[in-house]
Amino acid sequence: MSALTRLALLPAALIASTMAMPALAHGPERILFIGNSFTQGANSAVLRYRPDSVEDLNAEKPDDRVGGIPALFAKFAEQAGMEWSVAHELRGGTTLDFHLNEKREAIDQGWDVVVMQQFSTLNPERPLDATDTRRDAPALAKMFTAAKPDVRVYLMSTWSRADQTYKPNGHWYGQPIETMALDLRRELDAVDRASDDIDAVIPVGEAWNAAIAAGIADPNPYDGRDYGTIDLWSYDHYHASAEGSYLEALTVFAQITGYDVRKFGGTERAAHELGIEGKVAEQLQAIAARQVGIANP
Repeated sequence: MSALTRLALLPAALIASTMAMPALAHGPERILFIGNSFTQGANSAVLRYRPDSVEDLNAEKPDDRVGGIPALFAKFAEQAGMEWSVAHELRGGTTLDFHLNEKREAIDQGWDVVVMQQFSTLNPERPLDATDTRRDAPALAKMFTAAKPDVRVYLMSTWSRADQTYKPNGHWYGQPIETMALDLRRELDAVDRASDDIDAVIPVGEAWNAAIAAGIADPNPYDGRDYGTIDLWSYDHYHASAEGSYLEALTVFAQITGYDVRKFGGTERAAHELGIEGKVAEQLQAIAARQVGIANP
């Protein structure tokens, strides 16, 4: 855990304003996202959302470009009047080991902010086994810090997979839907605490939990969707829907910039372009703001 993370001892509103200072004071800031299909926005319209607004370090030709969560971040920044240069190095199905050992040449640069997303169960073969994460996340963070000592490095803690919770072969079968997200957060917090180069964990999975607890999102896509709720999962009950990815991106943006995403309101452009109802957009904005500790206006 870096010195910046000691801000956790301060009131939440002060944390948010302090975290926002680098982004608001000068620009453009350079942010890199590394991860897999959970950051790509796979299985929803988010995957191909405004790919020309971000730099895709893996695209070999224009048709290969992905927008994903990084493109939503860029659109939010534009509407908030912030200057960000957004890049991503994403590959479906990968762990952090891939990015460290196979893509190092592409990502070993001086970034202002880096967001790292590990495999959805931490280890593809051994769910919740954080051994590799404890090795690879600090190694990546150390590399980024060597390139730019004041870089801010975040781990993204992702959501509970419905397929892992409601199907008999799932690792979290029979447990409450919020459990997987909380387990992931616990393991990533431990990785954060053990590293001087990782600054914080972004609570995306807990934002999903909060949306379910508030009755905004349906908790179980296998038994139909309750009237008036949204489905945060896509058709595979694994990846995020457009709404799920939207909440993911809002949480990331609010955590990193300290911006009160509730200011976007029901007319926020990305939501409109993705076909997300204005009322739902406002509800998800409120969830994201509360989850990262931004005080009520």
